This record gives sequence, C-alpha cells and structure tokens, in this order.
Amino acid sequence: EVQLVESGGGLVQAGGSLRLSCAASGVAFDGRAIGWFRQAPGKGREGVSCISLSDGTTSYENSVKGRFTLSTDNAKNTVYLQMNSLKPEDTAIYYCAKKPNCRATIIFGSWGQGTQVTVSS
Repeated sequence: EVQLVESGGGLVQAGGSLRLSCAASGVAFDGRAIGWFRQAPGKGREGVSCISLSDGTTSYENSVKGRFTLSTDNAKNTVYLQMNSLKPEDTAIYYCAKKPNCRATIIFGSWGQGTQVTVSS
C-alpha cells in the first residue's frame, strides 16, 4: 500500500502563502485521484480540493477557489497544494488521501499525520 506523507504547513499571517506537499513514499501513486482535506479545531474533516491523476482535472471547494491551486510532479510522486491569500478560517490540519476519483466520498487506505496550517489575523 502506498503511504502518503503531508508536509509544508506552518504559521503564516493572513494574506500570506504556503505550499503543502503530498508525497508517496517510495513508489508511484497507485490511486486514481488525490484529494486534500482539512480539519479545523472542533470541526469535522472536509474536502478542500482534488486532482485526477489520469488527466490533471482539478476541483476546489468554494471557499478556496481562486486562492488554492493543485499541481503534480510525477517525477517526485508528489502533489502540491499552493495556498495563497490565506485567511484565519483556513487554519486546520491538512491531509491528503487517495480516492477512486474526485467525486468519490471514500478514500483508499488510512489517514496520515497531516500538516498543521495556522493563519494569524
């Protein structure tokens, strides 16, 4: 089973940027899509964005459209989430996971450790 590892989180001021990475450890991605999720304190986990590995199609949750951008580096087996114009409400632990496709509500495997993003006002 391919394991995904998230990194790149940190503390940033409102309006700032961060780039999160989702790396497959040792082998190429074997899922059909990679989704990014987040869980804010006291709230449930929600989907943020997703990229289809077959054709590069992306989708974004409304609150991040125009601010977040997905990209892939196939040579590094890594998916990136570029987050610009960050807001305090973006504060959460961010996770990535494999999915059958971007419309699916299930993920393959288990959740990783995630990476903490904190946006100060």
